[in-house]
Order: sequence, then C-alpha cells, then structure tokens
Amino acid sequence: MEKLIAKLEALLFIYGEPMDYQKIAKTLKVEEAEARATAKTLAENLKAENRGLFLVEDKEKIQLTTKPDFAGLLESVIKEELHESLTPAALETLAIVTYAGPMPRAELEYIRGVNSSFTLRNLLIRGLVERSLDPKRGNAFLYTASIELVKHLGIGNLEELPDYEKFRGLIEKLRNPVNEPNEK
Repeated sequence: MEKLIAKLEALLFIYGEPMDYQKIAKTLKVEEAEARATAKTLAENLKAENRGLFLVEDKEKIQLTTKPDFAGLLESVIKEELHESLTPAALETLAIVTYAGPMPRAELEYIRGVNSSFTLRNLLIRGLVERSLDPKRGNAFLYTASIELVKHLGIGNLEELPDYEKFRGLIEKLRNPVNEPNEK
C-alpha cells in the first residue's frame, strides 16, 4: 500500500492539474475504488505528517496542491520572480510554446524533459502565454503564446518570428510522421 501511495503522490505531482479517479486508476493499473482509498490515505498522511502539500478533492477529481498556510511564502517567491528577468527555463518554455503552440503541457514536458508546471504558471501570470481547454480532451489544457507576447515582441503575428515556417514544418513532421515506403 505504501508503494501505491508513493506512486499516486508522484503521479499527482507530475500531472500538476486536477486528475479524475478513472484516469488515476487506469494509470496506476488498479480499480477505481482502490485509487479512491489510496487518495484518502495519502490525504490523511499529508495532514498527519504536517507537510507543505495536501490533496484537494472536487467531485471526481483530485489535485496535489500547496497548503494555504504557505500562501504568503509562495506569493512572495512569485512576486520576486515577476520582478526578475525570465530564467533560462522560462525562456526555453516560452520559445517552445511560441513556435509549437497550441500544445498540451505533456508535450512540452516531453520536449523539455522536465516538469514545467511552475514555469508555465509563471508565464501565465506574466501574461506571456495563454491556456485554453483542449477541444479533443476536455480535462487538459493547450498552451499558446499570448497576444501580449506578440505585442511585446513588436510583431504583428507569430508568422513574423525568425524561421517560423521552417520550425512549424519541423514540428508538424514530428507530430504527424509520414511512413515512407520501404526502399527495395
């Protein structure tokens, strides 16, 4: 049971957004009832151990979040970051979203190889990226460059970015590989 609790905690951490029990059960390869019981135990453990995280439950979804007790600390960290220049991680994320967007966070994280939740949140707060519901998957978001970013860059649209068409073409090839016939 302890290993399953740890797996759930890791899953919710990396997912970063509300996740429904059905998806949790499928991902962890357990029954939905076991996923719910594991989530309840994780929530109790987080409370009992006086940790900085806790589980928020909303109907059929749960999310791992920071405790409200630490809102002041986190607010000061975020405010400090907003007054600083963008970090290399933020610039990398912004470039990928600008050239490859709209894109889900999972695709961005696959490209970067790291969890990008905090970086995306920072860019959202700054107004440099926008998110919208993915029409194909109602429980996920798509990220794209914001109009504020386009204005800040002094361009009329994203197509005016250097080598935009070249990079969009490469991205489309990666997303939609064409199986070439085998040469004989």
